[in-house]
Amino acid sequence: MEHKSTEEKSAKINKVERAVDSLSEEKIDDILANFESFKDYLGDKVHMGKKMGLTEEQLAIAAQKVGNFLSEHEQARNREEKLLQELWIVGSEEEQHMLSHMLVKLVKEK
Repeated sequence: MEHKSTEEKSAKINKVERAVDSLSEEKIDDILANFESFKDYLGDKVHMGKKMGLTEEQLAIAAQKVGNFLSEHEQARNREEKLLQELWIVGSEEEQHMLSHMLVKLVKEK
């Protein structure tokens, strides 16, 4: 039974990955226009993930995948994004994961 639950959770995280991969350039521009729109977008996705039954850890894993995507494909467009980008670059994978937890917490509190 636990194995099926793990498979279901992996499928949900894969769904998040596909959603990120399918974003248009225009949508990415809208999301990254300023830090508030980025937080709103992430907050909406965290809320959706909670409704899907994702745990805090799974939400952080999904946020980490978004962070990896952004660090590989996008330039920072404001001071807050630049700070996050620089922290991401210098951080180990474990530190990036913890930063993902903090970002989820930041938008969840909103």
